[in-house]
Amino acid sequence: MVPKSNRSEPPPACDEDWWAALLAEESKQTQQKVTHAVSAPFTSKAVEREKIGEHRISRSVSIDWAEAQHLYDQDETVNLPVTGHNRGGVLVCQDGLQGFVPISHLLQITCQTDDDERNEILSGYVGQHITLKVIECDPDRGRIVFSERAALAGSGRRNQLLDDIQVGEQVCGYVTNITDFGIFLDLGGVEGLIHVSELSWGRVRHPGDMAEVGDKLNAIVLQVEKERARIALSLKRMRQNPWETAAERYEPGQIVEAVITSIVPFGAFARLEEGLDGLIHATEFVTSGHILETSPDLKEGQVVQVRILNVDASRQRLGLSLKLNYEPVG
Repeated sequence: MVPKSNRSEPPPACDEDWWAALLAEESKQTQQKVTHAVSAPFTSKAVEREKIGEHRISRSVSIDWAEAQHLYDQDETVNLPVTGHNRGGVLVCQDGLQGFVPISHLLQITCQTDDDERNEILSGYVGQHITLKVIECDPDRGRIVFSERAALAGSGRRNQLLDDIQVGEQVCGYVTNITDFGIFLDLGGVEGLIHVSELSWGRVRHPGDMAEVGDKLNAIVLQVEKERARIALSLKRMRQNPWETAAERYEPGQIVEAVITSIVPFGAFARLEEGLDGLIHATEFVTSGHILETSPDLKEGQVVQVRILNVDASRQRLGLSLKLNYEPVG
């Protein structure tokens, strides 16, 4: 059973615009030749074509679509031989079943696997029999997609999880893949997605800064779509939004300690506490003697003293300055 959260009210669900934004972002990243593989249940058509190399069921193979649909509906496992591979994954075919296993659903490959090692591993799959689950069955498009990773949980586990998991619950899982748009979490038979916008109340430069493949994470369920096997998760909602009390704890003129999290062309971002990041604009840089410079010797991870310029909790914006002896603005 999935442990339940003590929260009295469930978090707000993601509407279809949230998913649409995710798919649009994913498609854009694929066009930019992002090398990380993407979990199939969340992919758009454009991403799928890029990922699977325009794979389609061969006309020379007679597909038992009823059997494929049965395997998907019942969440059963099947053992099939790997007959080939391309840059996006491996092909399997036997006994009226032919389909594709995307890279993100192969056990021997993670997002840290480099290109040379990935090609070697894909070649090594050819000729092997692997245990799989059907995660997509689409006769109209001539597509069957399998997952070696999902098969780890055994038959029926996906359906059981999708029936049991409720919005607002706290779940626990292991990180299986990290992409530019979020983190995929294996919940024991089905993967959930923590979108980058749900990783932290503060600024996230890249999801890879928040976790590594194999890490165990707790998250809050935002949305469950059983029909499409989609689960949206949130990491940031595991803790209170620090912006709710930021104006009570910080005020203009206050000097506090902060950690530089990133350097950007127009300044630098600094973190006062988890989830509370502020901008030090380039005009607020200063060195010894209070001589204004546009490129001080700042480094990521450096601890600095900053002056609070302004706190706009409603817009989650925090203005900071390195000019400690100057009067705050506003």
